[in-house]
Amino acid sequence: MPEYEFREMYVPREVSRKDAARLLTDEAEYRHWELDRVRLYPDGSRRVRLRRRIIRQVRATW
Repeated sequence: MPEYEFREMYVPREVSRKDAARLLTDEAEYRHWELDRVRLYPDGSRRVRLRRRIIRQVRATW
């Protein structure tokens, strides 16, 4: 079963939808995060949870 690490981001209501999408696209493209959950609050702010898979290296035994 894959293991993931998570990162929470807060996007204030002053940030436009286009700018928020650009921010999340950069996180996905350059830092390999993927969108896990978005929560939109009544005031227009967003809480975003990103995740990425943890890849563990196995030591070679000789």
